Amino acid sequence: MTACNLQESHIDVDFSCSDDLHLLGGSATRPSRPGKLLKYFWFAPAVLLACACWRAQAQTPQQPAAPTPEQVHQSVERVRADPLLSHTEIRKTLRLKKRNSPKKPASADDETSYGLQWLLAFAAWVAQTLRLAIWVLGALAAAWLLLGLRRWLRVRGPVRPGVHAPPPSHVQSLDIRPESLPSDIGAAAARLWQRGEQRAALSLLYRGALSRLVHAHALPIRAASTEGECLALASQRLDAPRAAFFARLVGVWLPAVYGARMPEAQQALGLCHEFDAHLAPEAPGGGTR
Repeated sequence: MTACNLQESHIDVDFSCSDDLHLLGGSATRPSRPGKLLKYFWFAPAVLLACACWRAQAQTPQQPAAPTPEQVHQSVERVRADPLLSHTEIRKTLRLKKRNSPKKPASADDETSYGLQWLLAFAAWVAQTLRLAIWVLGALAAAWLLLGLRRWLRVRGPVRPGVHAPPPSHVQSLDIRPESLPSDIGAAAARLWQRGEQRAALSLLYRGALSRLVHAHALPIRAASTEGECLALASQRLDAPRAAFFARLVGVWLPAVYGARMPEAQQALGLCHEFDAHLAPEAPGGGTR
């Protein structure tokens, strides 16, 4: 725009100078007509360029003015007031806490919230601990059951044919080893009964009977066998007189050991005198059967 204005001013000055010279009619000579036409020919492009610049400036749309902060605030308030456009959303984000930031004084609500959070965390910890303890106890119970089943099968399980297990040294808590018993069990039991040791006399008779059944008659009595199981084995494996004598002995032993009811002296001494006759130790060649 500046170049166009300068060129228009130059044209006006040039024309005015030429007119002044013509009017004064001074010493300056008037240019010839062909030269004057040539001069206008050279300035025509400048005039056209100036007109084009002025036209472009007139056609250029003016930019709207920037809104003021008050206008922006009013527009935002109008949008918020619109029920179709108003929406409030709260988002929480985690960020690192500055170590040097001043701590806010704790209020009563903050202390209550902190105490509640601590209580919830403690309850969650207790629940997790109890859950772990239940799993551990369940595993221990399963292991105990498996071990108990293995022991039960080993002690009371069925005897496989062709497999001879070593005889037990104790049945329940009674020692049935032959070396722990006297050679004449009946006479020794009778002496104990006459000295007033009735329970010891009956215990010796029952221990001796179990030892003879296991070592002399090869009954598959186990370490955990009960009186009823031993009686059932004797009734299956022994002849009738021996099975009947062992049944009489068990019938006297059970009330005495579990009920503290001692038999009559005549009945107890009768068992002592008949012991070796029915449950004698194994003779060479197995002649007891």
